[in-house]
Amino acid sequence: MGLWDKVKGEFIDIIEWLDDSRDTIVWRFPRYQNEIKMGAKLVVRESQVAVFVNEGQVADVFVPGTYTLQTQNMPILSTLKGWKYGFDSPWKAEVYYVNTRQFTDFKWGTQNPIMMRDAEFGMVRIRAFGAYALRVVHPENLLKQLVGTDPQFRTEEVSEFLRQLIVGHLGPSLAAAQVPVLDLVSQQLLIGQKLAGVLTQELAEYGIQIPKFIIENISLPPEVEEAIDKRTSMGALGNLDQYTKFQAANAMEAAANNQGGAGEGFGLGLGMAAAQQVAASMNAAQRPQQPQYPQQPGYPQQPGYPAQQPGYAPQQPGYAPQQPQMPAAAPPPIPQPEQWFAAINGAQAGPFDRNALAGQVQAGAISRDTLVWKNGMAAWTAAAQVPELGALFGAVPPPLPPMG
Repeated sequence: MGLWDKVKGEFIDIIEWLDDSRDTIVWRFPRYQNEIKMGAKLVVRESQVAVFVNEGQVADVFVPGTYTLQTQNMPILSTLKGWKYGFDSPWKAEVYYVNTRQFTDFKWGTQNPIMMRDAEFGMVRIRAFGAYALRVVHPENLLKQLVGTDPQFRTEEVSEFLRQLIVGHLGPSLAAAQVPVLDLVSQQLLIGQKLAGVLTQELAEYGIQIPKFIIENISLPPEVEEAIDKRTSMGALGNLDQYTKFQAANAMEAAANNQGGAGEGFGLGLGMAAAQQVAASMNAAQRPQQPQYPQQPGYPQQPGYPAQQPGYAPQQPGYAPQQPQMPAAAPPPIPQPEQWFAAINGAQAGPFDRNALAGQVQAGAISRDTLVWKNGMAAWTAAAQVPELGALFGAVPPPLPPMG
């Protein structure tokens, strides 16, 4: 490095920033160890603001334009440096360029559904997503609150913080709107405008404004959307009876075009059903009509029949009046066999029908003194005292008398 290069590298003559990115909000001019020469040129382009910081304190702010740095246009920095009078020696300061254009590439969305109460669906969960624009309106506040000494402050460093802030305000905003879920689409623009104002007020201390907030979509859980689709389909069909007939006609046409196999069988079945319907319609048309009572003038009254009797059809030649059919009598229920219980050897035994009970008597398990019971008896009773069981002991000899 020559002597001229060394001297040239010690002073900064031009301060400017040509932004080659789309996501940088704040960029610090790389001064390193170099000093700014008094009388250096400062270039601030449109959508930029230059902020001079001296030893951690925000000093002068320059809006778009081209400046020759002198103590006259740096009043705050001159005061901090102690320049009471004009001073032309080089000096050191940090220069931050703040991008003031709108950043429109911010996206937001709800990671978890938002619970809300709806007049039609009751309690419902919704999700939403969209986009918003961000712009810096107070560079000093942004540097003090968020940037600090970061040499390059990008959108990704603040996007998550903003997304959480948006989701935190989205639920209360939807609830305050008091709009049914099915009508939220018509109110998305109005809700977005209100949210933009609320977020701008919330971010004022950071020097950030939200000029545009867009709600792209508000969705319901998949099962609720599926139920709504079914309900919509039913409304689109209109008359379900006419739709069923239309579907049947299409099926008959498809079966007729399908020659052979199942198509012929299906077509035959549909044809027979159609023929039966036609025959029923013809029979109904040929059936003689019965006159309606009361008696019409000029109609001969039959002897023995009242002239005005509801439901009576007069005798016509060749016509047999229909007799009312009596419903077939239902058979009585099958009788259930009796069920007897007996106290054998101190334990309840049974149930026994009459034949099984007779077998127990013949085997000697049940005697005249054995207690028996069946449904309808008030209490257990000795078998000999039950009239129904007297015949069971007729063929059984009584016990032998004692032998003396």
